[in-house]
Amino acid sequence: MIILLFFIFLFGLAIGSFLNCLIWRLHTGEGMWNRSYCPKCKHQIAWYDNIPIISFIILGGKCRHCGQRISWQYPLVELITGILFVVAFMINLPTPAFGHPSAGGDLFNFDFFTSLPSEALAKEGYFLLLTLRSWFLISVMIIIFIYDLRWYLILDVVTLPACAIIIILNLFLGVSWQNMAISGIIGSSFFLFQLLISQGKWIGGGDVRLGLLMGFSLGWPNIITGIMIAYLIGAIVGIILIISRYKKWNSKVPLGVFLSTSTIMALFWGEKIIKWYINFFLT
Repeated sequence: MIILLFFIFLFGLAIGSFLNCLIWRLHTGEGMWNRSYCPKCKHQIAWYDNIPIISFIILGGKCRHCGQRISWQYPLVELITGILFVVAFMINLPTPAFGHPSAGGDLFNFDFFTSLPSEALAKEGYFLLLTLRSWFLISVMIIIFIYDLRWYLILDVVTLPACAIIIILNLFLGVSWQNMAISGIIGSSFFLFQLLISQGKWIGGGDVRLGLLMGFSLGWPNIITGIMIAYLIGAIVGIILIISRYKKWNSKVPLGVFLSTSTIMALFWGEKIIKWYINFFLT
């Protein structure tokens, strides 16, 4: 198992390196077929200077040609992607049995609105597809996190295709279209309401599309957990930034940073958080 997790980590590092490249190309509008280059001196990067994390360490965090510092974003994205891929694999390993028929239509029953028979949970392909869905969603959320953090923008070219892919994967996993429709409406309408009320001053249209993606990805009731976690983290970080005088009360904050973080947290531990909340406050 240790060897398998190590290779998954290496795979995550490689995907993280690809995500760094994709994020930059999305910003510049360049194609993905061009060779990687230093954004400061424009010199092409050799393959041995493009090894995830290792090249950054060997080069001392500087470009071999111009000596300018390489952003910490690159090794951090690679490392975090590798770690999250391993965590997703380990969490999905004991596949949660959400394929059983709902008992009594309980809205807080995590089997609600599912359609796959429980026998399918034993299939090896199910675990593989579940893990691939988690890895895909993690990758998308990392792109959204970094892009919104750096340029205060959530790209439709990322969220809308991701919505389509998540819907397809969920259907193969047995998540019913009713579940996705309800959670998608909840996620998108929550932010659409704020957009209309504030006339675009609080949030942007990208947040609405991200809410839709969150709904399709997390399902009911985890979409509620994802939204609650995002605003809790946002409030804590906002207060810290204001106290430290790094931000003012009217400063713009990239909401996508918190929404992408909360989506991953809800993906991993959403059910446990809801069950803890119910047991703590309602029993």
